[in-house]
Amino acid sequence: MVNKSRTRTDHPADDEDQEMRRLNRGHATAGWTSAAVLLASGCAVLGNSSADARGPGASYEQSYADHEPLHVVGYPSTGSLLVMQELVWHIADGKTAELRKLATIDSSDAVAQKTAENWIKGFGAGARGKVTGDFYDDGSERQVVVLYFQDTHQVKEFTVRLDGAAGKEDWRVLMKSTDFKAATHAPGWAPKEPGGTGSTMKNNS
Repeated sequence: MVNKSRTRTDHPADDEDQEMRRLNRGHATAGWTSAAVLLASGCAVLGNSSADARGPGASYEQSYADHEPLHVVGYPSTGSLLVMQELVWHIADGKTAELRKLATIDSSDAVAQKTAENWIKGFGAGARGKVTGDFYDDGSERQVVVLYFQDTHQVKEFTVRLDGAAGKEDWRVLMKSTDFKAATHAPGWAPKEPGGTGSTMKNNS
């Protein structure tokens, strides 16, 4: 279980400190948005490795040109940012097969397939608009990411992690939601807006 709290204080001095942290967080957001641009325009190695691992037609650069980039809050790693960006685009495009390829290896094909279908059905419309990802924790091996679909006012928690055989690890998505209601359920712990305060994260995945 991973716990992470964001709290508000009534003390003015602490409020000033919190405001400074909020501004710093805003700078981090801008930095990671720029990082996404760099990934698309200059990091061909990342795009090629993703295509090699997940099959033909998985060009990150082409997908970036065709879609709005993911807006970022928090501190993703390069890998967790990349896989979440791909997840949103595959949901938006209704690409069940491509989305299924992002699943961790402990999910069966049938379970990953059904989960992909549920996410596309539940979030397809929202994924075609503005989406913000709030990345929790440090992103070294595993991250909880909350997506905020602005147009449809939906919120969804995802878990991504390094996965695969030793030496061939890649960032993948936990996909074990075969029930549509569970697959589209909003997390009760998450703030209503990305980067919000007053929530406690509880990840039991």
